Parts: sequence; structure tokens; C-alpha cells
Amino acid sequence: MIDRWEMPRSCVSAAMLTELATEHGVAAAHVLRGTGITPQVLKDPTAEITAGQELTLVRNLISHLATVDGLGIAAGKRYHAPSFGPLGFAMISSPTVREALEVVTRWFELSFSFSTLRRHDDDATITVVLDDTGVPADIKCFNTERDLSAICTMIRSLLPSMPILLAGLDIALPEPRYVAKYADIAAAVATELRFGSAVTALHIDAALLPLPLPQANRHIAEMCVQQCATLLQRRRARAGVSGHVRDHLLRRGHAADQDEVARELSMSVRTLRRRLTEEGTSYRELVAETLGMLAEELLRTGMPVEQIADRLGYADASSFTHAFKSWKGMTPGRYARERVGNRTSQPIRAAY
Repeated sequence: MIDRWEMPRSCVSAAMLTELATEHGVAAAHVLRGTGITPQVLKDPTAEITAGQELTLVRNLISHLATVDGLGIAAGKRYHAPSFGPLGFAMISSPTVREALEVVTRWFELSFSFSTLRRHDDDATITVVLDDTGVPADIKCFNTERDLSAICTMIRSLLPSMPILLAGLDIALPEPRYVAKYADIAAAVATELRFGSAVTALHIDAALLPLPLPQANRHIAEMCVQQCATLLQRRRARAGVSGHVRDHLLRRGHAADQDEVARELSMSVRTLRRRLTEEGTSYRELVAETLGMLAEELLRTGMPVEQIADRLGYADASSFTHAFKSWKGMTPGRYARERVGNRTSQPIRAAY
């Protein structure tokens, strides 16, 4: 599997945490130290960092504000729907509570949590577990507080005038001296808080799932879900060894020997194969995926099939056509007619 700390994520969360630090008198330079994140990156809402970089930032934040009670709770209050990009808009535009919950369950990896999500359904209750296995011990409290605070903030915006959604809230932390801060964020959304639980979990009354959401718009919700799928696929493609292989192939603009790629990554072919297997792919699959993407983009420019075949390193157009059919289930000519038509676009990679 791909290392969770290598996964790209939006810099929006890092920017909000940096703002939180400065509001408490801590200079941005102190919380950004050792992260590789620059102030310029934080100003770009489209920029991405890795989960590991945000982890370092959180550690810096905690070290400088160790005396602030409920720091994670304060942080979580800043996370409103727009903060989560397509995921947030998919949630608030979902037609019902049920569909919003399905969006969260499916695309939770696009959130800013360091935890993973598990869901268990029965006739009466939906249980959503925030699993912090693998989260470093020194930030577990902050991570849990931020998650719960952000979730409660989102629920308030989803259901501003509707019944309490959570039948109960289990918290895998001892009851703190600032328990009133928890009560403040959860008062409008949960009936009971239970500290000292084995896991952090939200319990939702299944009878509330059909409730319509006030900002429901099925068309927008479906569009945002598609954006979630595209975004997650792109982020996963950049992470891990498989991401480095894709980058190498994209830079070359055509296929490369596995031996050559392994040398560039300073590993043996055997190690490369093992690492790719652990990430659920293979070198052959990555070559097919990357060349297929390159071929699609070149077809959009109107380049003739013969030139594309030569550009991608194929012996002739026939070999390229055979490979393209195995990727897309149709010839490149048919793809150009049906998917591209008379439209043209500029290539998006310098390697083109």
C-alpha cells in the first residue's frame, strides 16, 4: 500500500493551522520549520503538500502551544465545507443525510484527518469509527479533537435547524479538564459524550438517514463526486514508488525499460517489482496506464496516429493501435472521432 504520509493533500488545512498559530502569537516561520512548506505555498489555494508535511506542521504547532487547552477543538472549528473542496461541496449538496454519509464514507481520504474511517450499519444505528491506528502518539489527542470538532462543525452547517443527528459520541481519550469545550461543539449534534472509549466513534440514528438536506442539489452533488474521484486518483498516482515510475515515464514521453527505471530510483528490479506489488500495481500496468494517458492527450491535439506511435516509441502504427485497443477497447481513430471530435487542446505536459 502507498505510505499514508506520502499522500498529497490540499495546503488549505496547513494554511488554517498556521493562521491559528499566528493568532496565538507564534510566527509562521516557527510552525513551518522543517516542513518544506513556504509562505508562498500557503497563499496558493490550489497548492498541494504531503500528509507528512502537515504532520510536521502539527507537531510544531503543538510544541509552541502546548499550554492551550483544546487546541485541536479550536482548529476543527475552522473546517467548513469549502475547506474540503469537492468533498465538502458533495456533502452539503447531497439530497439526504444517507447520501451525504455515503460521500464521506467513500471519499474520507480527501479529508484532512490523519485517521481512517470504518463504518458499521445495523437496523437501528450507523456507527462510524475514526481509526487512529498508525497516527503517532504525540499528535493523537490533537488529531481526535480536530476531527470531532470539524465533524460537529460540518453537521451544524448540513443540518442547521434539524434534529440532533448523533445518538452518541465515543471518544478514545480520557475526560479532560476542559470538557466544557467538547460540550460546546457537540451540544447541537450529539446526545451523549463518552470519554475513555476503546475507539472514537459516532453513532447515528438510522431513522434520520432519509432526512433531506437544505442545500440539496443532485446535479451538483454528482458533479462534485466525479471531481472527488478524479482528485483522489490523481493524488494516489503521485504517491509512492508507482508515482515515481509514472513521473519517469511522463518525463520521457514514451516507454522505458524496467531496468532503467529501477536504476533511476536507486533500487534493483526485484525490489521495484516488490514495491509495486505492495502498492497494488505492476510495471506493465503503469506503462499501459501512462502511455494510454499520453496517447489520449496527443490525440486531442489532432496529431496523426503514425506520429503518435513514433512519439511513444512503437515500431509502427499497427503496434500502437493494437496496444491502444487493449487499453481503451477501441482504435485510436475511433477514440478521436467519438471522444475528441473536432475539438483540440494544448498538451498539458512539457514532455509532449
